[in-house]
Amino acid sequence: MTITAAQLDNFLSTLRDEEKSAATLERYGRDIRCFAQWLGDAPLTHDAVLNYKAHLTQHYAADSVNSILAALNRFLSLLDREDCRVRRLRVQYQAYAPEEREITAQEYAALVRTARETGRTRLALVLETICATGIRISELPAITAEAARRGVAVVRCKGKSRRVILPSRLQNKLLRYIKQRRIACGSVFVTRTGTPLDRSNIWREMKALCRAAGVSDKKVFPHNFRHLFARTFYQLDKDLAKLADLLGHSSINTTRIYIRSTGAEHRRFLERMHLVL
Repeated sequence: MTITAAQLDNFLSTLRDEEKSAATLERYGRDIRCFAQWLGDAPLTHDAVLNYKAHLTQHYAADSVNSILAALNRFLSLLDREDCRVRRLRVQYQAYAPEEREITAQEYAALVRTARETGRTRLALVLETICATGIRISELPAITAEAARRGVAVVRCKGKSRRVILPSRLQNKLLRYIKQRRIACGSVFVTRTGTPLDRSNIWREMKALCRAAGVSDKKVFPHNFRHLFARTFYQLDKDLAKLADLLGHSSINTTRIYIRSTGAEHRRFLERMHLVL
């Protein structure tokens, strides 16, 4: 059975009707296209999907495999092929984040400083905005000139709306920026043509910046700055429910992933226990 373009279009249309985010639509579409390419003209069977699952485990981390399988299972349900659905991998919650993947406050400061020193003012302010508010990169268009003047942005994502307070120092920086750029209304962070910056624009700029700042490119991607916000907030407040609200999470279990200490922090904690005599 060949997966057709019409089936994929119908799937994405269903997700769009459910008000899934643009990033989710892009990811699910990409995952189904990859499966369709792998399957080719072979019949769609439970064994075929199991083989694809095995293929994924050889090339991706468990979390990535489960993300792909979630998209595939949803697609199979839409095709009324429940018989082909497979179980996701069982992943034990990790007490700490891999040290080589999590950005530190010092590395974040180095990136912002390097961006300023190399004339990348917009990128420096984007990094500060994400890290100081915890918003998703897809929510960056909610940072408007009007929001900068109010000191509060209204973020809408996945059918939900939440208010995001802009810290006073960030608000002042945004106000200076829109004055310099003569932005009277609308999104603060835009391209030369006036369209809001998207994930691909910012990703390329961040990758170029990390080399100049001497920070590993494995750590430099937009969501990591949201993680840094979450860890920093939790260290100060210890209120997981409040943090979930700030991040726009429906489940506290999702928020728990964000507040894991880094491997280095976990190692220092173990050393302070003094249990090796």
